[in-house]
Amino acid sequence: MTVAKLQRSLGLFQSTVINMIDMVGIGPFVTLPVVMGLMGGMFLYAWIAGALLSLIDAMIWSELGAAYPLAGGSYNFLKEAYGKNGLGKMMSFLYVWQTIIQAPLVAASAAIGFSQYLGYLVELGPLQQKLVSAAVIVIVTILLFRKIDSIGKIAVLLWTGVILTIGWIIIGGIAHGHFLQPLKDINTDFSWGQLASFLFGQACIKTVYSYLGYYNVCHLGGEIKNPGKNIPRSMFISVIGITILYIAMNMSVASVISWKEIKYWQDAGINTFVISTFIERLYGFTAANTITIMILWVALASLFSVMLGYSRVPYAAAIDGSFFKIFGKLHPTKNFPYISLLVLAGIAFIFSMLFKMKHVIDGILAMRIMVQFIGQAIGIVLLRRKNGSKHLAYKMPLYPIPIILVIIMWLFIFFATGLAIILSFLIVFISGVIVYFIYARVQRQWPYLNKKNEIENMIPS
Repeated sequence: MTVAKLQRSLGLFQSTVINMIDMVGIGPFVTLPVVMGLMGGMFLYAWIAGALLSLIDAMIWSELGAAYPLAGGSYNFLKEAYGKNGLGKMMSFLYVWQTIIQAPLVAASAAIGFSQYLGYLVELGPLQQKLVSAAVIVIVTILLFRKIDSIGKIAVLLWTGVILTIGWIIIGGIAHGHFLQPLKDINTDFSWGQLASFLFGQACIKTVYSYLGYYNVCHLGGEIKNPGKNIPRSMFISVIGITILYIAMNMSVASVISWKEIKYWQDAGINTFVISTFIERLYGFTAANTITIMILWVALASLFSVMLGYSRVPYAAAIDGSFFKIFGKLHPTKNFPYISLLVLAGIAFIFSMLFKMKHVIDGILAMRIMVQFIGQAIGIVLLRRKNGSKHLAYKMPLYPIPIILVIIMWLFIFFATGLAIILSFLIVFISGVIVYFIYARVQRQWPYLNKKNEIENMIPS
């Protein structure tokens, strides 16, 4: 009898594509006007800050992803860094516990954004928007019920729509003739105080949210060909490529619709379809309807990539004996973690019906920062002290400077999410700790490991 297992079928191109469609999603289309509303003419600084944070953080992910190319990404990184039979048991469990909450939040944000932009084409009431969001989750889940080699082909198709959409927006601004004007005006009313303010933190939350996903390839580590090279390369290509596209898209839109007009819309709570309005001014209503449909395509592509990557996290923990066993089941014929996918999709379905976009975006970041992002940064230091760096397939440059910088930047973002969101994180974190200790007691894992368990764990399986 053949045992179902994950297959290394994704090359550099497909890995990069999966990252990029996860990164783009609905994020830049719904956050672009919000950032302009918060920062005024200095809006490009927030996008540059988000890019820098992503690029530096990608160094950490690259070193870890190339060293431990397994399904689950951060689950494996935290376990290895903090000790397989020690604190790493709890850290990796907490990451998976938070994934059960934050991954559906990410999926819900794409679905909510989809329903919001659909409102440009069809008038939708609040209840109708929620029903559309929930339906989108169901559709994407159905699309993901297939083998990984088919998934790669679908991802490339969806990515094509992403590039065409952003490309059209950028070309529209260039053809308009004032493409460089926002760059020339970047220092108008410049203020160092503004860059250190709570408002800048709020703007960075929105831009960082739009960059998230550059590490999605790490969750699929067990399905990547030549992971030591392809995992780091796919991340850096993704971050640099998307940064260029985002900044160019922002410049393009602001060259046609001034940031002052967009800020007025934001303050007044009107016109959330800025990209559609942008195309409408340049090419008319038919073109605006077309770009709206393309944005909806991008939202679907992002949701597809998110659900694909995160469904591997509870699966990886379950087969390792560190999370509930049911999540470790693979589909008997299509070889993918279908229980994990269905659970995340079910929670995303509920979240898409309950929450608003602003709360979802803030929650996504708050849930990840302390255990995952900062936890991994500290974990690199622990791993290098324990194992050295000679064996590493990828070594971050200028170590440990990137680690120091990334911790400072993530803490700034974390506190900018606000007290209510931080309290929500603490509730999830504390509940995860409680569940872990109950689970560990039943399973006789750290810190309840007895001598017999320790000897058994030292014997290679």
